[in-house]
Amino acid sequence: MLTVSLGFLLIGCGSDEKQPADNTEAVPVTIGEVTIGDSSTILAGSGQIKAVNSANLSTRMMGHVESIPVKIGQKVNKGDLLISINNVDLRAKKAQVEASITEAQVAFNNAKKDYERFQNLFNESSASQKELDDVTARYEMAKARLEAASQMKNEVNSQFAYANIRAPFNGVVTNTYVDEGDMANPGVPLVSVESPATGFEVEAKVAENSISAIEVGTKAHILVKALNTTIAGKVSELSASAQNTGGQYIMKVSLDDTDAKILSGMYATVRLEAEMESDGKTVVTVPSEALVHKGQLTGVYTLGQDNVALLRWLRLGESYGDEVEVLSGLSQGDQYIVSAEGKLYNGAKVSIQ
Repeated sequence: MLTVSLGFLLIGCGSDEKQPADNTEAVPVTIGEVTIGDSSTILAGSGQIKAVNSANLSTRMMGHVESIPVKIGQKVNKGDLLISINNVDLRAKKAQVEASITEAQVAFNNAKKDYERFQNLFNESSASQKELDDVTARYEMAKARLEAASQMKNEVNSQFAYANIRAPFNGVVTNTYVDEGDMANPGVPLVSVESPATGFEVEAKVAENSISAIEVGTKAHILVKALNTTIAGKVSELSASAQNTGGQYIMKVSLDDTDAKILSGMYATVRLEAEMESDGKTVVTVPSEALVHKGQLTGVYTLGQDNVALLRWLRLGESYGDEVEVLSGLSQGDQYIVSAEGKLYNGAKVSIQ
């Protein structure tokens, strides 16, 4: 009796929607097809692809941006100038330091001559021990001043590295965050560079009930949604703690070499080949963006005959990033609507994009 009542309830929920008129224009939609995976695999979650070797470059000095000799997408070599920051004050300080070095060098040369002369006089018993000690002290102080001035020059030269931001490796400029004339502030990113030649990786999270079956080197399948292709890979890094990540363990998965046109920023879903005990069950997932929520009920619009949308209620399991496990309501081969360029309802005519 309870089952029959629930059936009437679901039918009633669907029947509240307005039916389309015969002359209603078809709603453009994007569809997906239900696929089934073995339960011995783990759907780790989703993340954005990025180059293994990438860097956001900033400065530790404040100043106006004088020039940006590169553009987004431009290839650069290690050491190429990316951004130049106004360094008038730094150049003035360098001139002062060089002047102090010249002065300290002259004083050191004179003190050294006096030291050598008095040492010879002392050896000939023509100078007292006190005279030699006084000259030696002046010599050591002059030597220390010269060393201090030289170290100040090294410090100034190191600051020039933050006034002229250069490429740390061969790669491509992926973004610039300032324009000429803007104020550059310490620690704020100015330009991003990455090296696609070093390969790509994706960072994802793993639930605590699955982490014990994963280790560095675990094989992975990475679905790149924008390219609708799956690329092999393996776990390259794995966090040993989830204390600050809400029970989710962070891992990085490196992608194998492929001819696919992968770009940084593309979204990917990671599934791992973990060695877990399998009871023969299968796992069905759908993207969370395809779900329809009405009260406490959740479903998806499936593709019916004659290209009409049919709302089907689902029983869901765990979420993995932007994928949700479907416990019942969908079968392998069913087609569902992922997104639509218009309002959907039961019986709405759709056109597949």
